[in-house]
Formats: sequence, structure tokens, C-alpha cells
Amino acid sequence: MWYEGMLALSPLGVILATLLLTHITILSVTIYLHRHSAHNSVDLHPVLKHAFRFWLWLTTGMRTKEWTAIHRKHHARCETKEDPHSPVQRGLGIVLWQGAELYRKEARNPQTIEGYGQRTPEDWIENHLYTPYPFLGIAIMLLIDVALFGLIGITVWAIQMIWIPFFAAGVINGVGHHSGYRNFECRDAARNIFPWGILIGGEELHNNHHTYPNSAKLSVRPWEFDIGWLWIRLFRFLGLASIKRTKPLAIRNKDKNHIDRDTVMAVINNRFQIMAQYRRQVIAPLVNHEQKIATEKTKRLLKSAQKLLAREEHLLAPAHMEKIHSIIDTSQVLNTIYRKKKDLQAIWHQIKDQNERIEALIQWCHEAESSGIKVLQDFSRSLKTYTLPEPALKQG
Repeated sequence: MWYEGMLALSPLGVILATLLLTHITILSVTIYLHRHSAHNSVDLHPVLKHAFRFWLWLTTGMRTKEWTAIHRKHHARCETKEDPHSPVQRGLGIVLWQGAELYRKEARNPQTIEGYGQRTPEDWIENHLYTPYPFLGIAIMLLIDVALFGLIGITVWAIQMIWIPFFAAGVINGVGHHSGYRNFECRDAARNIFPWGILIGGEELHNNHHTYPNSAKLSVRPWEFDIGWLWIRLFRFLGLASIKRTKPLAIRNKDKNHIDRDTVMAVINNRFQIMAQYRRQVIAPLVNHEQKIATEKTKRLLKSAQKLLAREEHLLAPAHMEKIHSIIDTSQVLNTIYRKKKDLQAIWHQIKDQNERIEALIQWCHEAESSGIKVLQDFSRSLKTYTLPEPALKQG
């Protein structure tokens, strides 16, 4: 029957086909727009690049230059008033339900497009078809859906049209800076919404991405899954992609026990992982120990100590800072490890000269090893084992 479309699929078949079509759109965003265009972490074959670009024209009408520029500005101005879509500034409800409108508003800002839109397509088809006729592709997609699926194709098309505005512009930009867990204390509020990135192509692992924005792989922990990374590896196997970056330049040499230029560079490259290790290896065991010997009143105060002492400080509210001061006032040990955490972060946040950084890290390790706190001493010794891999040493 004509109203069943060319494919004449069952209801289940239509649902599966819709999920497949929306998955292709998600892959176009996460692999082409995000990891390739905005962050340059993966190179794509010209055929694959244009296939993604054509599909986005059909399903979203978005321009590569606009999306790339807005996303780069988001990273550059994250959680400030200039951030195009920060729930910290605008509220979760605004970003979640009006994310697409925030995108369109920022796309009309010529300073954003010109300032952050470099290295994006400027070829004939971009300038003469995709840019001037964004709604033509969407209309063509509607005709295709109706032809393939019949009358239900209108619903399929509608789902395709809302998929990216809701999940990418709303959920990732909104919930991804509001709710979830943090592997790393990056300097913005980004969170991993869920450890298995399937529905939104791996973008659910938003804290990982904001910590290492130039990594083609968004999963970090063994239990995390990034389906976009799975597709990138498949494309690499087929000769359609090459991976440029996945993790910071840093390795451990167990025989190394001194601090030099390569130690400092490796520590700074891997600073987020190192601070995560500081939480697990230093803060957590000492807070647990203090809880065991504390009075009932102090135990209640120390309940949130692990989280607060490790948290990126400028993200904390004044009430949280007051609580931190109350926590470290209860214990000289906790005071010491909190102060040492801040001193370590100051090496990469405040010191710019490389020789001064080396001297500062040497001094930090000396003080840590003279503290009499075993876990801090062990952590200090582990820092000395950091160095750069051979290719990086040759380039340096």
C-alpha cells in the first residue's frame, strides 16, 4: 500500500530504522563536527567527511563553521557569561529546553563565527548549497522519509528533527554541566551523565571530554564505553580515519627517582589524572583514618571531606569553602594535605617559567617527604617517576 511506503516495515521495523537514522546523525555530530572539526583529534577521509556533512544538511541544516565556532567558544569561555550555553549561568531548564534557540542566537553573532570558525569548509557546495539553503536539505529528508516509510515517515522525520536539538543542544550542554559524576576536577562544571555512551555517541562522558578536549576517545575508566570511539576504530581499520590524539603525553619509569624538565612536563600534561590519584591515594585514606578517631560531632563534619577537599576550588560556593576551613581546623594532617594539594596545583596554574616550575616541584616533593605522612611521602616519590615517552623527548 502507498501509505506503507517503499519499505513497508512493521512497527518494530520502523522503530529500529528510526534509531538507526538518528544514530547516524549522532555519529555525524560526535565524529565529524566534534572530534574532527572542533578539536582536530581525528582526521577523516574526504569521502567520509562529506558524507557526514551531507547527512547533517539533510537532518539538521547545521553549518560546520557555525557549530565548530560555537563549540570552541563554549570551551574557551566555559561557565562564564560569554559561554553560549552554560547552565551555571543560565539555569538548567533554559539550556535543556531552549538549547537549540541558544545555538541559533549565537550563530547570528559574527564575532563568534569569525573568531572561532577557522579551518572549516569553504568549498563551492558549502557556499552555494549548504549555507544558503539549510531548509532544503530538511525538506528533502521529509520526502525521503515519507517515500520510504509512508505516512509514519512524517513521525520518523519529526523525531530526526528533534534528536539533535534535544539530546545534543539540551541534554549534553545542560545536564552534562549539572548532574552526573566527575572522574576529574577540570576547571568547569562538566560531568559524565552516564558511564556508557551509546545513545548520544559517547558524548555522555562530558567530564572526560572537558578534561581532555583534544582526545578522540571519550572513555577513560575500564567500565566506561564510548560508542563513537568504536566507530572511529572501525573507520581507521577501513582506511577512512586516522587518530591524532587520545591521551596526554606522560609515562611512568619506575627506575626514575629525580625531578627534571621532562618530569614537570609529564606532570603538567597529566595533571588531572595526578589530582585524581591524589584524591584516591592521599585524601581518601587520611580522611577515613581521621573519621575513625574523631568524635561523633567531627565525624558528621568529615562526611563530605573527601569530596570537598578534592573539588576544584573555584567551583565551590562560599558555604562549601567555610566547611572546608572547618574540616581542616579539626586535623593538622588534613590541613597539611589540603595545603599541599593547592601548592601542587599552583605549579601549573601560577608559575609560567619552566625552571621555576622544576624548582617548585622539587621543593614540593621535599616538603611532602619531610611531612611524616606516609601516603603523602609515597605520592611524592611516585611523581618523580613521571617522564615523557621517547617520541616526545625527541620532538622536545
